[in-house]
Parts: sequence; structure tokens; C-alpha cells
Amino acid sequence: MEVAANCSLRVKRPLLDPRFEGYKLSLEPLPCYQLELDAAVAEVRLRDDQYTLEHMHAFGMYNYLHCDSWYQDSVYYIDNLGRVMNLTVMLIMFNEELGNPFIIIHSISLLNAEEHSVTTLLLRIEKEELDMKGSGFYVSLEWVTISKKNKDDNKYEIVKRDILRGKSVPHYAAIEPDGKGLMIVSYKSFTFVHVGQDLKENQNEDMSEKIKEPLYYWQQTEDDLTVTIRLPEGISKEDIQVQFLPDHINIVLKGQRFLEGKLYSSIDQESSTWITKENNSLEIFLIKKNEGLTWPELVVGDKQGEFIRDSAQCAAIAERLMHLTSEELNPNPDKEKPPCNAQELEECDVFFEESSSLCRFDGSTLKTTHVVNLGSNQYLFSVIVDPKEMPCFCLRHDVDALLWQPHSSKQDDMWEHIATFNALGYVQASKRDKKFFACAPNYSYAALCECLRRVFIYRQPTPMSTVLYNRKEGRQVGQVAKQQVASLETNDPILGFQATNERLFVLTTKNLFLIKVNTDN
Repeated sequence: MEVAANCSLRVKRPLLDPRFEGYKLSLEPLPCYQLELDAAVAEVRLRDDQYTLEHMHAFGMYNYLHCDSWYQDSVYYIDNLGRVMNLTVMLIMFNEELGNPFIIIHSISLLNAEEHSVTTLLLRIEKEELDMKGSGFYVSLEWVTISKKNKDDNKYEIVKRDILRGKSVPHYAAIEPDGKGLMIVSYKSFTFVHVGQDLKENQNEDMSEKIKEPLYYWQQTEDDLTVTIRLPEGISKEDIQVQFLPDHINIVLKGQRFLEGKLYSSIDQESSTWITKENNSLEIFLIKKNEGLTWPELVVGDKQGEFIRDSAQCAAIAERLMHLTSEELNPNPDKEKPPCNAQELEECDVFFEESSSLCRFDGSTLKTTHVVNLGSNQYLFSVIVDPKEMPCFCLRHDVDALLWQPHSSKQDDMWEHIATFNALGYVQASKRDKKFFACAPNYSYAALCECLRRVFIYRQPTPMSTVLYNRKEGRQVGQVAKQQVASLETNDPILGFQATNERLFVLTTKNLFLIKVNTDN
């Protein structure tokens, strides 16, 4: 079994500024221009059956404004008349029914030996009727490649179609420039569930039948373990054989071996038992020999099951860790090392429960080749710096926001730290109404917009024309980083947001605003 390499992101220390003084509010006005739209923006309205958090992440926070990465001053959107605005007319090269509504996450154009192809990544929220846990929805990423094999023929056709499945909408997903790989930043991992080699044979099959569920579910307390298995149709009690040994289990269904292997620890085979339930499931109860021992796996080396953590176990873990905490807030401030006072914590000091990961998938083997555990490095936004490269992604590191450029050709150093926005991780944590985040492709500023009206701009430090001194340290301050605020003259919700080196584009329901950020020209 191939294992993905565990990787890490290498921060460039020269790009960090530990003596950053913070942002100084600037009251300089920003030129802002308004264009009234002759037709409203085409918004996606969620149906009553689209109620999950993943539906809201995918569709509710969708950015309706798009920027042409090859010509930065060109943006486009779709209005409710079905028109693509501010985009040159192009001929339809391909028309194919791809099923349920989707979002195009990323796409690239490839030219190899005069064979032109387009590779795109589609996101859907799908319903799985057989899902017995949670909302019953899952996230589907469809990796589709269409190609024109004959240069004399203008007809394009699907040549590859692979599907990944996960339980959360990815923060970031992009195809490598050569089309040979895929990178995903997500809270919950994605795996390939369908290989699209035999498209014509499988295109009418129900994809939900191809998605394999865990072979079994198991949970544990300090004293015992419970294993739940969904039985196939037509299985009776007489068809089931369960053999318990002190450190081994063997389950046979209708003469076929279902699960066999060495248990993680010893059990009391005489007290262990099993029953069948009315919902066509088999429940096995294993009594631990070593009470209080937590099992990290049921059968040694077996990955076919899924562990379910119950409330009793969570309470037991919390009790064992109780000695590390205090119910009193700073009970004795005169101590040499007083405990933390939670009331002194600020928003940006909170540890993020969502521990995301960055994964790289190989397009040929459809396996994970690189994995980075991002821990508390919160994902903030992505931006295209170089149209020939993959989009960059910005992560919070401590109080700063660091911009990373993927390089798929560098297997040993695949992600490069290219810029830092000082203290931006700290600043953005206080913006509870933030909706979109962006930065200039030349890193000269970062910008954040709220759901209504306000846009915040955070510029990189620039040399000062006057002399200032730091009061605490008594040293001269040579640079200052400005913060600016633009307030739009509208009460309509903001639907789209894009940043270029010179301007900010803000799209509302009825208007397109242009904020001139670089006023030197």
C-alpha cells in the first residue's frame, strides 16, 4: 500500500517582520465609481432541501464576480437575463449534459502535440440515501477533461472523468498547470471513488452505488466495544458465524469470510456475544480484558471500519485532563506562572477546532502523493498571482497571513512562501461580518469586504516622509502600514469581490463599484 509523503510548509524568515508596528488608520479618500446595472445579478437561491452548512459554504458564500487573470482590468459576471457581462463573445466548442447543478472551481487549457484539451473541476453537493449518519449529503468533486483529438475537427468530447468524494466543501482546489495533478485544502479529506476509464459503459449507472461505505462501525467505552455491521439482503441468523478468541475475531456470512484478524488487545471471549437487530444489522459486543485501555483500532492493520466516538468516552477523556485546567480565572495573579485568564484572550488567540490538510493527488494513479497537516493555520483566501501558475493560497500563521505559491514541478519543495501580510491574521479575526478576502497580485495590499457596504484595505508598510518614534522602545519608525475604509453608497448585499494591482471591483445586486486603490497614477 502506497503512503503519501508527510510534508510541511517552509516559512521564509526574511519575509516576516517581528517588529511590525500595526496598521495606522488613514482618512485619505479613495476614488470610487459606480455603474448601475441594467439587469440584476443572477443569484443562486437555495431550495428547502438544501439546508446543510456545506450547501451554505458552496453556494451561499459564492463569489459572483470573476477576474480575467490575463487582463486584470476585465471582470465579468452573469445577470438574470443569462448574459455574460464584460466578457468577449466566444463560440461554443462543447455542449454536454453533466447532471445536477455544479460550481466550476478551477479550469485550465492545455495544448500537447497540437491536441487541445480543457480540464476543469466541478463541485456538487450530492444526496446519499443510504447514509445513516449526519445530514445524508456529501461533497463531490468531478475532474473532467474534454479534448479535440483531430485538429481538422472542431468537435470536443470527454476523454477523462474522475470523481472525488468528501464531507466538507474544500477551501481551495486547483489543477496543476500540466494537468497531471490536483491540490486540495479541506477540513475533511477527499478520496477518489470513481475512475472514469470506461465512460460509455458507466455513464448511466447510479454513482451512489459505486461509493463504498465502511465495512463496519465500532465504538468503545472503558469496559467494552460495540461493532455494528449492516447485513446484506437475504442474510438470516443461521447464515452468521462469529468466533471469539482471546486476541482474535472471525466473522463469516453465508460461508464467506467477512472480517478476520488479530484484535488490538485481549478480550474476554466467554463474555463477548452478538445479536441481530430488526434494522437488518449485526451487533457484536466485545468485553475488554484490560479495562480502561483505549483501542486506536479494532483489528490490527484493518482500515475498513469507521470509529464512532461516543459521549461517554469524550467525558472520560475530559475527566482525565481535568488536572490540567482550573475552574477559577487567574485565582492567584501573584504566582510566578499564573494560569491563563480566558477573559484576556482575544478573537485571534482562539485555537481553531478545524484542522485542515493540504493534499496533492496524482492524476495518473489517483493516489495522494503529498500531505501537509495545516493544524491551526487557518485558510483565508486564494489569489492568482501568475496566470501560468496555480492560484496561491493564503494561510494564517500566528498573527500574520502568509501567501504560498504551489510549484507542482518541485517535488521536494512544492509550496513557496512568497509574501507576508503583517498581523492580518490578527486583524481579520475581529471582522465578524467578513464575506470576501482578496489581495493584489503584486502583494501591495490585502482587502476584506463585509456582507454590506464596508471594504477594508490593508497596505504593506511604506517609507515615511516624516520622523516618528516608538514610545516604548524610543527608536525611530521608518515605515508605516496604512489601513483604509471605503463605505459604498448602497444597502444591497455584496455578491462579488475582486482585487487587482490598481483597483478593487465590488459587485452588489444592482451595481458594480470600482475603487481606485493605487491613486499615484
